[in-house]
Amino acid sequence: MSSSSQTGCARRSGAVRGAVVSLLSGLLAVQGAAVAVAATGEAGGPTTPQWNAGGASAVAGDLRAFGTAVIHGEDGDREVPAGLFELSVDGGGTLQTYGVDIERTTQPGVVYQESDWRGTSLAGNRDAGRIVWVLRHSYPQVDDLADLAARARAKGLTEQDAAAGTQVAVWRLSDGADVTAADPQAERLADYLVKHARTQKEPRASLRLDPPAAAGRPGGRIGPLTVRTGADDVTVLPPADNSPAWITDRDGGTVETVDDGEKLYVDVPAEADDGAATLTVEATTTVPVGRALTSDSRSQTQVVAASSETTVRATATAAWRRGGAVPAVWGRERCEAEGSDKASGLDVTLLNRGDMDLAYRVAGTDYVLAPGERRTVSQPLAEDQAYTVGVEAADGRTLRPVVFGGVLDCLTESAAAAALRTQTASGPPSPLPTAPLPAGEDLATTGGGGGTELFISIGAGLLVVGAAVLSVARRPRQDAHPE
Repeated sequence: MSSSSQTGCARRSGAVRGAVVSLLSGLLAVQGAAVAVAATGEAGGPTTPQWNAGGASAVAGDLRAFGTAVIHGEDGDREVPAGLFELSVDGGGTLQTYGVDIERTTQPGVVYQESDWRGTSLAGNRDAGRIVWVLRHSYPQVDDLADLAARARAKGLTEQDAAAGTQVAVWRLSDGADVTAADPQAERLADYLVKHARTQKEPRASLRLDPPAAAGRPGGRIGPLTVRTGADDVTVLPPADNSPAWITDRDGGTVETVDDGEKLYVDVPAEADDGAATLTVEATTTVPVGRALTSDSRSQTQVVAASSETTVRATATAAWRRGGAVPAVWGRERCEAEGSDKASGLDVTLLNRGDMDLAYRVAGTDYVLAPGERRTVSQPLAEDQAYTVGVEAADGRTLRPVVFGGVLDCLTESAAAAALRTQTASGPPSPLPTAPLPAGEDLATTGGGGGTELFISIGAGLLVVGAAVLSVARRPRQDAHPE
């Protein structure tokens, strides 16, 4: 079994944490991130999609240091490589990571995107915070292997032993797996880490803007868009040269640098035509230990164990229109803990920043938003089954249809298999909430593997009247900061 191709054994068609926007002749694929699209004017006039990934993007490499782990199951024991991966970050630098979800492979060459826990199996895992403790108190954060061995009462640890023991500890907490390290000293380390692990908070994003989209009127400031980061300094990049908008603080002052928690606005002249602008912020920082990394393939979710300094970016899109409704729409997958009274699914946020009511239709149900109103509509979804959720204006004219689709992946491979066995024993699954495409609409779609990729389909004209913003993101349940 090649160490460069996996840290576990994949057996089912896993859900993909991808997002794909198909627009005109170009394709934009992004995983675990937000994509914002703005369009103005008559039908057929959408702008180019804008990234709003937020944080680091990296390409998976080989295992940097590893040993062997043994998975104990009903079908017998299986040996798999267990250790520390190294990823190359866009913008320079590297990330070192461990895998989450023991039954899934890690594929070298796959692009990973920094992600909040909200849309991963960590969101519903009560031991997720203990994984952060493990990462902060073991290799490579602790590079004095003699001291680490002494604390674990091991006779000695090599880098390979330390990496294998740490990965085994992570898998026990992420999957509840019955897994041991083949090397006795690595096994001692794994036992020590799991026994002493204490719950810590989900780390904040290296950089993001919240929310990922805004809308309003020209002649005023559109926003606010809040900066979330652990970086010391964040640079605000000016909009494109041909944009009439500029970036300001709440008082209208020009902004060049910001700190965590500061609010930004898009200032648009009163005489500006209907349009949109992209706000971009950039920082040089490290990615916090414990941040999740997800991909647009079936590659194993990763958690950051160490990071060099790298350049990270985040964007948000603001749209404006001189009159009428000014809608904005974005979606976020949400995973809930097992036994929660809330179902996992898709949260669709609807916004109306215009001067007249706007009726949205989400999965066949109408929601009327007054001017200035924002509402989040939750669509429960079944685990590991394809879904589509359609959003359009109830009048069929103000907003061209938008379809969110994909496969919800809130459980590890082993947890999903157990849930399926329970569901099969108790009866057929509940039907998925879906929204078929309206008749006559030609919505281009992209996706792969029999519907295993999360995708967005956008009509040739996103708007008939006004400006709209669409984004898909996984967001944390709260703005958590590491201890």
